[in-house]
Amino acid sequence: MTEDNSHAGQGPVLLDIGGDIGALIVDMPAGLVGYEIEIRPVGTTATGHHHHHDDDHGHSHEHGHLVHVGVVGRPANGRTLYSAVFGELHEGTYELYVRPDGPGRLTETVRGGEVTEASWPR
Repeated sequence: MTEDNSHAGQGPVLLDIGGDIGALIVDMPAGLVGYEIEIRPVGTTATGHHHHHDDDHGHSHEHGHLVHVGVVGRPANGRTLYSAVFGELHEGTYELYVRPDGPGRLTETVRGGEVTEASWPR
């Protein structure tokens, strides 16, 4: 048992959603506990981005850092449910993958003001 994240997985998850901000909760297999799941908007991969001509400015193609969360277990009804929770996402379609580099395993659309639930492919 590691100490650095001892509070993770305890209690309810608070989601700050509304407007064009939604959330995504992904049901995960137990075998991925401790792994990190990264999410990126579909279409922002280096190969498919349409702003590559502005690379010398260094900011036009930057969407901020990609969000990633750890897979954690939470007790529920006498058993443990494993999930990855992305609490604040702009409305849009996202690709999810295990860090560091994939491959993409799941594509989900997030709607503002809603919590989208998905299951990781087994």
